[in-house]
Amino acid sequence: MDKQEFLSEERIAISNRKARHDYEIIDVYEAGIVLKGPEVKSLRMGRANLQDSYADLKQGEVWLHNMHISPFEQANRFNHDPVRTRKLLLNKSEIRKLIGKTTEKGLTLIPLKVYFKKGKAKVELALAKGKKEYDRREDIKKREMDRELRRTFRKN
Repeated sequence: MDKQEFLSEERIAISNRKARHDYEIIDVYEAGIVLKGPEVKSLRMGRANLQDSYADLKQGEVWLHNMHISPFEQANRFNHDPVRTRKLLLNKSEIRKLIGKTTEKGLTLIPLKVYFKKGKAKVELALAKGKKEYDRREDIKKREMDRELRRTFRKN
């Protein structure tokens, strides 16, 4: 694989699989993330966790909270705080849209996945609304019914 192919492909470092179960995804945005050197190396190794993380808007900027990136062993004294708040990079127009939408009742920003695109770390950020317990149960019932239908068609 040459350098051009390496930079063109998109490689997922980590994903938040539980987010699609707990939230109804309304809109998805791609944001850059400001990282330090050892954080990038840990992320490339897949040593991070998006569970319980969320994004917040403060003074016209978007910040990612509670994302855990494990310290890189070889970085010794240059290591970082694993759960520090990290700045997300979005266009001004996207930030304005998000400010308007997050002020609505029940909408929040959650990260779905972190991946590398052309060598840069990106975060897939979702504008989402939390699901109630009965919504989750309905989703499970639909999945089970679909699975049963596929089984019956496969047998016939």
